[in-house]
Amino acid sequence: MSVTLHWFLPTNGDSRSDLSLGNAVGAAGSRVAADGSSGDRRPTLEYLTQIAVAAEQNGFTGALTPTSSWCEDALVTAAALSQHTDAFKYLVAFRPGMQRPTYAAHQFATFQRLTGNRLLLNVVVGGDDLEQRRYGDALGKDDRYARAGEALHVIRELWAASGEPVTFKGEHLWVEGAQIEAPDVAPEIFFGGSSPAAIEVAGRYVDVYLTWGEPPAAVAEKLELVRAAAARHDREVRFGIRLHAIARDTADDAWNEADRLLSGLDPKQIEAAQLIQRASQSEGQRRMTALHGGGNTDNLVVAPNLWAGVGLVRGGAGTALVGSHEEIADRIAEYHELGIDHFVLSGYPHLEEAYRFGECVTPVLRRRGLLAGAGSAQGATTTGGQS
Repeated sequence: MSVTLHWFLPTNGDSRSDLSLGNAVGAAGSRVAADGSSGDRRPTLEYLTQIAVAAEQNGFTGALTPTSSWCEDALVTAAALSQHTDAFKYLVAFRPGMQRPTYAAHQFATFQRLTGNRLLLNVVVGGDDLEQRRYGDALGKDDRYARAGEALHVIRELWAASGEPVTFKGEHLWVEGAQIEAPDVAPEIFFGGSSPAAIEVAGRYVDVYLTWGEPPAAVAEKLELVRAAAARHDREVRFGIRLHAIARDTADDAWNEADRLLSGLDPKQIEAAQLIQRASQSEGQRRMTALHGGGNTDNLVVAPNLWAGVGLVRGGAGTALVGSHEEIADRIAEYHELGIDHFVLSGYPHLEEAYRFGECVTPVLRRRGLLAGAGSAQGATTTGGQS
């Protein structure tokens, strides 16, 4: 199977130097910095449209639209941007529990019909109790995963072709005689989480399990756990990975760019971010933080071409592929050999880096037979890997 490339929409603002912007996890970031700014570029519709169009033109299938109380709403943003792109898909973050499952299933079905089936769902349960309380949600982490499973059960039932009324009573959610007009094509469901409760939900309900960028051996171990969970329910799950990318003509140029980003970080900024990360209940966040030792800047290369510097100040996905275009392609091929088909990538700033990756790395992947479709990166749009 070929790999599918996705980009990222920085709905928290964008910058050439501030790695904490675009943060997609809980309280680990804020749109407004201490000086009152929100990065070099605010997340306006005009700017996000430029990124979406650039990503589509450069061979990305879609883009992740994150969720956080500091980000613009993911579904509203994706709906607006869909009117400015053609076949481009939107991997929209969805928090079960923020809305009832029948209403959510109805929204997503409408999005599918109005955009020509361009919705993908990224289920985000939430790893930070503080942020959940901002939304009026007092459930603990394991209960949030249980509720997510119940929500996905109801949503999948409502999307089923039979159209029969759905009645369900769980520990956290219930519906009685629920019916909607199901979409012709149900959105694929992406989902991440490293705890046992998360892996159980992934095995039972999701289409694509999405991991953050850990070293290949750690990723392989996690994927085996998800495969085993899926097998217990007579299912198979596909896999994706979330990574930043710093790709340049030479390895030296790429590492110089990583050093430039690192040199721009204030030690107080790192200390504050690490304090927030240590308070997170997310097992995935704990694993990301462990890669750099809780703020240690001395040894940030945690595997060949895998740099943990982003995680010093950014919650959530905290690693970047760093290297020449060929080296980045090598690492993508390595992860692909483990079973990963979807690569959700990003870079600072997201507009320029979409062009850089699409014009320089994507052709290498295509020459190696790792991408579906043909043609140059510039102007190409692909929808491979979604079956």
